[in-house]
Amino acid sequence: MSEQRIIKDRAIVADTWQLLRLEEGQDAASVSVPAGQVIVPLAVYLAQQPALASRPALGVWIAPDEDPRALQGQLERLAVVAIDFPKFTDGRGYSHAWNLRTRLGYTGELRAIGDVLRDQLFAMQRVGFNAFATRPDRPIEDALKGLTDFSEVYSASVDQRLPLFRRVTRGLAPELNDIGAGI
Repeated sequence: MSEQRIIKDRAIVADTWQLLRLEEGQDAASVSVPAGQVIVPLAVYLAQQPALASRPALGVWIAPDEDPRALQGQLERLAVVAIDFPKFTDGRGYSHAWNLRTRLGYTGELRAIGDVLRDQLFAMQRVGFNAFATRPDRPIEDALKGLTDFSEVYSASVDQRLPLFRRVTRGLAPELNDIGAGI
């Protein structure tokens, strides 16, 4: 079996984390969490929090229909927070990432998992993702290029707090250089 790789901080690196997914019918409170670096489902983390609190290397992954605020006050204990994209068309994970970075103040590794494609990486990076577990059936080297597809952004986001019109002077007369002038 080949080594799993991810994109982290704009480089391809070995993935040292194991992702735990529950089988149908498994109970979050009683599932066995393997030793080592493990990213557990949010339900497992919440159900087994006292037992998992002493683990030095723990991550949690959040499904699209779950609320990241469930981790409020506990984020500093987590080495990785992953957000699942079960289908590339499901955009709720973008909001989860933005909320984790801006409202909840998470500063650690924020990883996109699931159906993650090259075309999404630039936008994912803008809302705060810094790690990407891309689909294994696509070349990761090609996906890495997706982070640099665009040289400039128009809107404000996690990676650029000011929109373009606030960053660029358009050569207008000073009395016209105002919000919306010249549009």
